[in-house]
Amino acid sequence: MPAEVTIDARLFHRRARGLVNHWKESNGADDSFHNVNTLLVILGNVSEDDNIYQKTTSMQIWLFGYELTQTLMLFTQDTLHVVTGGNKAKILESLKQYEGPQFPIEIHARSKDETHNEELFQKMIDIIAKQGARVGIFAKDTHTGAFVTAWKAAFEKSPKSLESIDVSGGVAEVFAIKDDEELRATKMATRLSSLVMRNYFIEEMSEVIDQDRKITHEKFAEQTEDILLNEKMYKKLKFPADAASGNPEWCYTPIIQSGGDYDLRTSAASNEKNLHAGTIICSLGVRYKSYCSNIGRTFLIDPSKAHEKNYNFLLDVQRKVFDSMREGVIIKDVYSKAIEFIRNKRPDLEKKFVKSIGFATGLEFRESAYLLNAKNTNELQRDMTFSVSIGFQDLEDPKAEDSRSKTYALLLIDTVRITQDSAQLLTDVDTRFEEISYFYKDPEEEEKPEKEPAQTRASKSAVLNTKFRSEQEEASKDQSRKEHQKLLAAQKLADGLKRYGDGGSLKKDNQKSVFRKFESYKRDTALPKESSNLRIVVDQRNDSLVLPIYGLAVPFHISTLQKATKTDEGEFVYLRLNFITPGQPGKKDDTPFDDPNASFVRALSFRSADGGRMTEIYNQILEMKKNAVKKESERKEMADIVEQDKLIEVKGKRPPRLPDVFARPGLDGKRPGELEIHSNGLRYVSPLRNENRIDILFNNIKHLFFQPCDGELIVLIHCQLKNPIMIGKKKTEHVQFYREASDAQFDETGNRRRKYVYGDEDELASEQEERKRRAALNKEFKQFGEKITELSENKVEVDVPFRDLAFNGVPFRTNVLLKPTQDCLVHLSEAPFLVVTLADVEIVHLERVQFGLKNFDMVFAFKDYFQTPIHINTIPMSQLDNVKDWLDSMDIVFFEGPINLNWGPIMKTIQDDPAMFYKEGGWSFLEPDSDAEESNESGSEFEMSGSGYSSSSEESTYASDASNDSGSDDDDDEDEESGEDWDALEEKARRADDKKFGSKREADSDSDNDRKKKRKR
Repeated sequence: MPAEVTIDARLFHRRARGLVNHWKESNGADDSFHNVNTLLVILGNVSEDDNIYQKTTSMQIWLFGYELTQTLMLFTQDTLHVVTGGNKAKILESLKQYEGPQFPIEIHARSKDETHNEELFQKMIDIIAKQGARVGIFAKDTHTGAFVTAWKAAFEKSPKSLESIDVSGGVAEVFAIKDDEELRATKMATRLSSLVMRNYFIEEMSEVIDQDRKITHEKFAEQTEDILLNEKMYKKLKFPADAASGNPEWCYTPIIQSGGDYDLRTSAASNEKNLHAGTIICSLGVRYKSYCSNIGRTFLIDPSKAHEKNYNFLLDVQRKVFDSMREGVIIKDVYSKAIEFIRNKRPDLEKKFVKSIGFATGLEFRESAYLLNAKNTNELQRDMTFSVSIGFQDLEDPKAEDSRSKTYALLLIDTVRITQDSAQLLTDVDTRFEEISYFYKDPEEEEKPEKEPAQTRASKSAVLNTKFRSEQEEASKDQSRKEHQKLLAAQKLADGLKRYGDGGSLKKDNQKSVFRKFESYKRDTALPKESSNLRIVVDQRNDSLVLPIYGLAVPFHISTLQKATKTDEGEFVYLRLNFITPGQPGKKDDTPFDDPNASFVRALSFRSADGGRMTEIYNQILEMKKNAVKKESERKEMADIVEQDKLIEVKGKRPPRLPDVFARPGLDGKRPGELEIHSNGLRYVSPLRNENRIDILFNNIKHLFFQPCDGELIVLIHCQLKNPIMIGKKKTEHVQFYREASDAQFDETGNRRRKYVYGDEDELASEQEERKRRAALNKEFKQFGEKITELSENKVEVDVPFRDLAFNGVPFRTNVLLKPTQDCLVHLSEAPFLVVTLADVEIVHLERVQFGLKNFDMVFAFKDYFQTPIHINTIPMSQLDNVKDWLDSMDIVFFEGPINLNWGPIMKTIQDDPAMFYKEGGWSFLEPDSDAEESNESGSEFEMSGSGYSSSSEESTYASDASNDSGSDDDDDEDEESGEDWDALEEKARRADDKKFGSKREADSDSDNDRKKKRKR
């Protein structure tokens, strides 16, 4: 183990705590740990012939990230004891320096003194005996070497009889549920497997068949295996740039089978027979950071109708299995549903179906405790990953032309993740029959070519249906995306019907109008003294008007005043005051009143010959009304401000700090401050005054982002809050802490090195310094973000934007770079900030998607129908496919259309009656096909009667902002109805103008020509 190796302390302590907690919670008859008192994990020497999939190795990689040979780990329910060599002990000591919540660990370093080593072993045995007699081990793991031999000898000499019990099943339960880091590694492994299958095996296989080359299955498998060992081939395979950092390797040697000899078990091997152009099955799996994946496909060369029928049924069975694999389902029920489906649809294939349809996978390729068969009673849980293998074997083709094609098999293998709904597919290689079938026969060999034009064309083009394979892959990818979107849309509609099936209007509490009582004066003695003179008094202090009515001074609160108008008529000035009353024209009926049936004063008019005083009163009223409106708007704005709990400061030690950072919104001054992590939140302290601070509690952080300075001017940590807070006099729900990444603070103009070195060498040196500085900034901010996650006990998770998936758009007024993250779409580089939480998104509508336009728009409609949709405009059309792929990968339903919609009436319709909205198809009105049908129907109605125009104008409320470009289809319809083209209409209009204007037009045209000639000169 090299000295520069570092262990992720945060992962170690979190996973060690999780293991022991699961062990403690395992009780009763179903105790998978069998009531053991200690867990013993020991690894001796490792050779190339040893099985790489052992619980011992997996445990060490899971905790430390590496194999630690000649190492013993002893778990009690409160401490981990590790006996290992001196160098490894030094590295493990760093785990004790972790500042977050720790799981206690004791390191016992071995030496060359055998007596000392024996004492260490005896100390471990004493700990075991003290805890109890039952020791948990991995019974199936094999261990060799002097270290293991010495331990066994010491263990057997123990005076107390100790019982070794296999706890592989209990540890398998812990390994089965993947955390975020494990899921990321698994997703990368499945991506690499898919790329090898798509970009190497399929290419090579089709070339071998097309050129009729001879190659054995074993040789072909070796060539496929070598492709992953050569990093120079990663570019050809289209691997991500960071693929090599995860040390990709094979889970097993690829398995290639054809020519009648098929073995659908995972233990199968490629034989020495030549590849046969019939049914070809290939399965392979790549490990990334020791996490496994698996993929398998069947390829059919010149298939018959029976082949096509059986393969399409195999796809149906796979979909049925995926739909039944969800959180909380018993494993045997998944297999039973598959068998029942086959029995009902194709009973002739029931005996041909495989006995097991997969297994859990992860650090171990095949976890025997989670086999997908008819006997397993374990329960599927969220974030488990499975290799699902659906297949039929020993199928017969009596019409086969050669003996090797008479027997064939069909197999599909994919890696999936368990979720609350159906299984999430992680591997991505098209399984449609059109994509896995290849036709080589000449057209004249077909019996009825006129009925099968598709097969004839396919045979002419050999293997490919398009000129380039990239076009074929793009078409299949687009089709796969459309099918996935149909499933998501159907699920969305079903969820809506289930949720709003009872009907009724939606109305939030904060949307209900509330009657507010205004009290100008508590008693008549509080009236201003001036009111006794029966004059109009503007009381700014009490926000009231005191008006003389029939000899009485009557107060009116300014909030009851709708508007005031002043008019001059002769010698008099008239002041008219209009008040808010029920049933006013142009006023919404939902204005709240305590008793709408009471008598109200709608308007009062006053006349005076003193124009100066009336003008003064009028101006005072306007000023008071303006101030009242301002106060009301401030009150509404501050309505969602929630008082936070107090920050609990760290006592007895210095809290983790991030120095020299600026805050947005900023405090007084332009100097940077410090960001500190305390017991229940963050505190930003200004260097000028300690009372200038920003406190953010962990329970008020909705999202926490770390954005590196790659391609940016700043590196930042950004907090989006659940409830807004006040910073100074500003309300904000976004707080950002950043540091500039530019080298402006470094003055290199007068340093000594620059005095003697000029030109390119100096520029290269400064670029290298810049890269190092940026890397150091990224590392510092990233580590601080991870500390926040750990010290908050995972209440707050750090999310990082993916710059590779970024695209330009205009969410506000300027064009900015929008970056997807794992859970959001963000723009954080400058204010105003944008954070769209994808979990809150109902659907996305892509607008102005039509040929000839350079940009399109995107609208996010939210599950909270009262939340205003977010518009992102002017996205380059070149990013359309990337945006679609991203939305589809996040399981977000999206639609596209040629025009901009008016979303106000749409959301109001849903709020009024969501049940009716979903009964009428929900969001299906956004589908292009439905729009086309509606436009055709409205067109036919227009031809039949004149009422069609009014109906179409009513529908146009949803598309009032449509551009002229989107009306090309309507224009074509109008042209067809008129019977004359544009040239004829223009000529007719020109002749009409000539008759009307005559010589005047000719004179004007001559003068225009003269002006044009002058400009040319």
